[in-house]
Amino acid sequence: MAKPRQEYQRTLRLDTENAQSVVHVISTKLRVNLNRAAPPRSKFFSVKCSSNVRYNISPSPLETAPLALISLNGDPVLLITMEEASVFENDSKLSVQYYAEKKEVLGRAVLHLTAIELSLDVDADRDGKVEKNNPNKGSWKWGPKGHGAILLTNCDAERKYGKKPDIEHDFVNKISDLKDMSLMVLRTKGPAKLPEGYKLTMHISQGDAWSVRVFRSKSSEASYHTFRSLFGFFEKRYPLVLSSEELSKEVPYLGGTASMDFFVEGLRFPDKDFDGLITINLSVLEPVASGFPETPIFTDRVVFKMAPWIMTPNTQKPIEVFVCSTKDNYQFLKGIRNLVQKCELKLKVCYEYMNRGDRWMQDELEFGYIDSPHHGFPVVLDSPRDGRLKDFPYEELLGPDFGYVTRMAHDDMVSSLDSFGNLEVSPPVTVDGTNYPLGRILIGVAFPTTPQGRNMTQVVQDFLWAQKVQNPVALYSDWLLVGHIDEFMSFVPAPDRKGFRLLLASPDAGYKLFRGLHNGGHGEAKMFDGLDEKYHITVDELLKDENLENQNNYVQNCIDWNRDVLKRELGLEDDDIIDLPILFTEERGRAVAFYPDLVNMIVLGKNLGIPKPFGPKVNGRCALETEMCSLMEGLGLTCNFIDDFASYHKLLGEVHCGSNVRREPFDFKWWNLEM
Repeated sequence: MAKPRQEYQRTLRLDTENAQSVVHVISTKLRVNLNRAAPPRSKFFSVKCSSNVRYNISPSPLETAPLALISLNGDPVLLITMEEASVFENDSKLSVQYYAEKKEVLGRAVLHLTAIELSLDVDADRDGKVEKNNPNKGSWKWGPKGHGAILLTNCDAERKYGKKPDIEHDFVNKISDLKDMSLMVLRTKGPAKLPEGYKLTMHISQGDAWSVRVFRSKSSEASYHTFRSLFGFFEKRYPLVLSSEELSKEVPYLGGTASMDFFVEGLRFPDKDFDGLITINLSVLEPVASGFPETPIFTDRVVFKMAPWIMTPNTQKPIEVFVCSTKDNYQFLKGIRNLVQKCELKLKVCYEYMNRGDRWMQDELEFGYIDSPHHGFPVVLDSPRDGRLKDFPYEELLGPDFGYVTRMAHDDMVSSLDSFGNLEVSPPVTVDGTNYPLGRILIGVAFPTTPQGRNMTQVVQDFLWAQKVQNPVALYSDWLLVGHIDEFMSFVPAPDRKGFRLLLASPDAGYKLFRGLHNGGHGEAKMFDGLDEKYHITVDELLKDENLENQNNYVQNCIDWNRDVLKRELGLEDDDIIDLPILFTEERGRAVAFYPDLVNMIVLGKNLGIPKPFGPKVNGRCALETEMCSLMEGLGLTCNFIDDFASYHKLLGEVHCGSNVRREPFDFKWWNLEM
């Protein structure tokens, strides 16, 4: 059951010289210290009021009849309430009369009262509807029994031509722009107008000013679907109320029983310097005297939480696959097309006029989404790497209901670890009783003992941590030449256990397979058969290379360190992990895959797009492919091998590096997290 808000009491001073016109907000109390306004020599007082005015006196007097004389001893307080909104201004009255010792009248204070109902309302119970005066609207609480309204960052672009993210326009672009905002309703009931000098004002703090804008509908019955025929008039129909340039603004009091719609626009995601909480206030202002500013007598407030950016793991259903077309990747593109067609998915090809020869689709961007009870849409996170593919996320993806966000770093701070092959997310997990129903973000950094190593730039790390709902885990990837965690790990769906398996590159598993081939009489089988002879190496030659083995012992140690972190941080057991036979070699002091890296795959439901490894053939079939099929088919997964050797592997990347997948959002709603 919702906890009721604390009772609002307003201190009111009586004036025995002049009658007062007072606005009273229903559900609040006017609190009058009777001694404070009493004329000198006053010993008693009496109270008289209209029939729709209620009052009580504390401490409670012995005599309570109307006009009964009550002692001023004990510092009595008068509490005044009204239960019904006024029909006319100043239509109710309360008077307090003061008496001396011998009952002669010393003074009389008169209040002309106007009662109004007033509430600033939001969807505080997160059901997609704006309820009236929810008692929890002014605070935020996580969880299925939590409360608090939700706000989206309006980072899509309703205009297709000359487009910018909507947050860069301080006006409503189109009627469809309203659904990206959160509805806020001002409900009032009272006389046709307020007493002279009284007014309503909406206001935000300086701290929130860069995070939110508020627009008003000029119709008292505006909604998301009103004014569809008024294209071109949105700026007039939805004037800007609050922004970084206008922290406070008067809003109309409509009179009678009325409501006014406001549309709240989020301007930024949670980040290191912003917890995502925003407060919007509505105050009733009372005139004091000519030449002096009005003073607030009542404030209603609502709180919004900015929706976080959420990543989707390999276990979420794929929607659309993205890949680049370059002058030398025809064979790779053909394999991707065939796989996508087999999965009956959309394929988006970025051609050379846009990619300018940059083929690393995974490294340039990461797909995610934002969500609220009333609306949600995909949002692409653009990496700070800014290769020649840098225009693609903005120019080709940003649009109606497709958002864009980026975090920029100084050029000298960007490293290969800022590419988003180094940014992944786990499927949902439970760790020591703590649920992560949206999974956990995984990033690669330098080993703790190598402070001079490469790291993901801090502005991106800060952004990821600030989203809170996918609590990040740092892995060690600086040992790799490219430095991306997708070079040694991936996740695939599974029908049992936790619903997935973690795949890890394993030199130990690789050497076990090659030794098995040697023992089985296949020592002369060649690696890279079918490719240029300069790449050929037999199984026996590979096993005799002590330097290669030493390199892979080091790599296995690095992967084992990550294995332990992943087991601990994701709550995994050894049976949740599958080791893939992958060897590495040394280049420029760091590790690269010796043959196409099997773990660096694209996951499309039960179909896996795996780099064709060109392993030694046994009975006419690649032994590495045979092993992969054996490991994956037991999970109900189909292996589809894609030749990426010339166009990706030789350039230090693989299938996953050269592709990207947009996936369906989680069914689980982020605001139901227990935090």
